[in-house]
Amino acid sequence: MSPHRSAEKTRFVGFVGVGLDHEDGHQRLTQSEHFLIVGGSKETHERMQDTAMKFAENLRRRGKPLEEASVEEVIDLLDEAAHD
Repeated sequence: MSPHRSAEKTRFVGFVGVGLDHEDGHQRLTQSEHFLIVGGSKETHERMQDTAMKFAENLRRRGKPLEEASVEEVIDLLDEAAHD
């Protein structure tokens, strides 16, 4: 890693959610503003969709775009969305 790399700010541009528990042969794919969700059982895919929607709602409430959110904010938002 270059010495200049630590001075760069980490930016989030989106997330990929991958569900690995599908056995029914369905290919599930959902794209939203900040997420690409692939695979999973019906239940797992729906849970990832719910998390993505809650994440987007919570981010909007904070009044900033994802690219401006800090790593700590993103982690908090994901945790909130996953446990709502």
